[in-house]
Amino acid sequence: MKENLPCQIYLLTPPHIDDVSAFAQILEQVLKAAPVASLQIRLKSVARDMIVETTKTLMPIAHAHGTAVIINDDPDIALETGADGVHLGQSDLRNIIDIKSAQDMLEKDAIIGVTCHNSKDLAFKAGSGGADYVAFGSFFESKTKPDARPADLELLTWWHDIMEIPSVAIGGITVDNAEAVIAAGADFIAVSSGVWDYTDGPAQAVKQLSELCVRYSRPLPV
Repeated sequence: MKENLPCQIYLLTPPHIDDVSAFAQILEQVLKAAPVASLQIRLKSVARDMIVETTKTLMPIAHAHGTAVIINDDPDIALETGADGVHLGQSDLRNIIDIKSAQDMLEKDAIIGVTCHNSKDLAFKAGSGGADYVAFGSFFESKTKPDARPADLELLTWWHDIMEIPSVAIGGITVDNAEAVIAAGADFIAVSSGVWDYTDGPAQAVKQLSELCVRYSRPLPV
């Protein structure tokens, strides 16, 4: 049985970072504000070299605060940069093959997560294929993925009650709505624009989300 730990924050970078040095300073303040379990480097329509450079710039900051660095979709970049793991999407519906390939390519303790949308079947396949976590969503309208499939909070509760593999809730999560996914049983809440675009600043957003994680984490069934 998995430990009864508070929900944790899984932070995603913005899809575009114009000034990596300036963003690094913002990230430093965010990670100082509250514990963040993971940082996913998720840059879209960006050259591979830029993703590598960004990862190498941000990873020492993340590691100094005990935050794991996950690369979106590309095990090769994870290997080259020495990142802690990779997150695999469902674009070609062959994630079980991809999980095995990623396991063979990366270190034994590398973290491998898989997008499962709103599907129990995909989640079971990912879990049996060796995924370290499954990501469900979208639970709310998302700025970064406006066309994402909707998912019900009951999916988090169902997974939490029967499975040991952690779940990540993703999709439009903000300070204002995070309580619902935490209470439903998410082990991690994935946040991007809900942090970076927060009115009172990213550090304040992470601080408030962390407080919600501690206050509203759902206990395991006895």
